[in-house]
Amino acid sequence: MNPIIALASVAISQAALTQPVQHPQGHSTAVTATTEETAIRDVLSRYKSAIERLDAAGTEEFFASDSAIFETGGVEGSYAQYLRHHLGPELKAFKSFSFSDYEVAVRFEGPIALATETYSYRIQTKSGEIAERRGVATSVLKKLDGKWKILSMHNSARKPKGS
Repeated sequence: MNPIIALASVAISQAALTQPVQHPQGHSTAVTATTEETAIRDVLSRYKSAIERLDAAGTEEFFASDSAIFETGGVEGSYAQYLRHHLGPELKAFKSFSFSDYEVAVRFEGPIALATETYSYRIQTKSGEIAERRGVATSVLKKLDGKWKILSMHNSARKPKGS
């Protein structure tokens, strides 16, 4: 698979909801979804920024150790595997990677957050090849040791209509 198309995998977010956060014990707290959503958006935004900088160093902190990554019909394994065998080598081949038309929706289901991100992206390789795509990502996040972590991420992309 072309590495430009394969990197449709990256997406991250920003939008707002307000609702009580449900905990596994079934009780609500005074903490609103807005506070928790802000923390989730920060994780996704920091991941997105790392991709745009073409430097994934430290991004493992955004993912659970037993995370699962799925991309455009493929099972990539954990984030550590994905970074080592897929994302890391691809970023080294790129001259630039930029996101635009970025939108996200976050929904809470008990202690789990579901994020759906839509975006356009443009990649230019060091050899000058350019790919422009429209992408979508869905992520499942859970608070682990006080921090929101991505448990599962599924990304796909296609050429924009009219391309």
